[in-house]
Amino acid sequence: MLASSRSAGKKINFMGKEYTVEETTENSFEGVDIALFAGGKASKVFAPAAVKAGAVCIDNSSTFRMDPEVPLVVPEVNPQAIKRHKGIIANPNCSTIIMVMALKPLYDLSKIKRIVVSTYQAVSGAGREGMDELKNQLDALANGKEIEPKILPVSSLDKHYQIASNLLPQIDIFMDNLYTKEEMKMIDETRKIMEDDAMKITATTVRVPVYRSHAESVNVEFFDEVSVESARAALEKFDGVIVRDNPSEMIYPQPLETSGKDDVEVGRIRKDFSVEHGLNFWVCGDQIRKGAALNALQIAEYLIRQ
Repeated sequence: MLASSRSAGKKINFMGKEYTVEETTENSFEGVDIALFAGGKASKVFAPAAVKAGAVCIDNSSTFRMDPEVPLVVPEVNPQAIKRHKGIIANPNCSTIIMVMALKPLYDLSKIKRIVVSTYQAVSGAGREGMDELKNQLDALANGKEIEPKILPVSSLDKHYQIASNLLPQIDIFMDNLYTKEEMKMIDETRKIMEDDAMKITATTVRVPVYRSHAESVNVEFFDEVSVESARAALEKFDGVIVRDNPSEMIYPQPLETSGKDDVEVGRIRKDFSVEHGLNFWVCGDQIRKGAALNALQIAEYLIRQ
């Protein structure tokens, strides 16, 4: 267990055994086969040292995602990219992972022309502080107390907004093109994972007052006809995806039902009548599990199997 000097000495229990957190140095990786990274600055500084020591790094930060020399991997979607690694493998953005899990089986039916996605992202995407902020604000509302936002939409910015009983159409900072950094991550990472730079994608990412599990409304335009029936069949066969789609019984994916689970759930599959070859669907998944930790472990498992 490695961290900054600030966390060195802490005790962590894992699988019934207690570990002492050590300060990360360039000499921390001797004899390590696989190193799981989860910190932007730390990844940039120490991942090269780990590779030099002979380890394969699986990095959950955005540091290496768009590096052309680094594979960006969702094992169910593009496992072939793992073989191209040169010591570092990047774990995609959580919202990207959840979306491409549903896109891949559909893309295999017909190449995708255009994607329009709107996300509904849980506060846990902003870390423990985001979850604490929502809880504190809900408690304040219930007790008639004043709310003082401190974290959302972006903790490092000077201005913050209430998330309880509210929606914030900003995740991460705004770019020069007026998209947020989170939106551009989804656009750029999806093209890289799907290996299709011509695919047109536009995104709007929204923070919602939900503790855990992201949801996304996705509109896809194909080059060829894809029926609702064939889409549903392809999704049902795809590893890591569960189709939960029965409108007559009001059955569809929800954050409460996907929280703490590994699989991504898809529902509300229906034709888009405004274009020639279009489908709409709703996808929901735990962004801490499949959207981050589980995906990294699956990459490690693939490396071990190979």
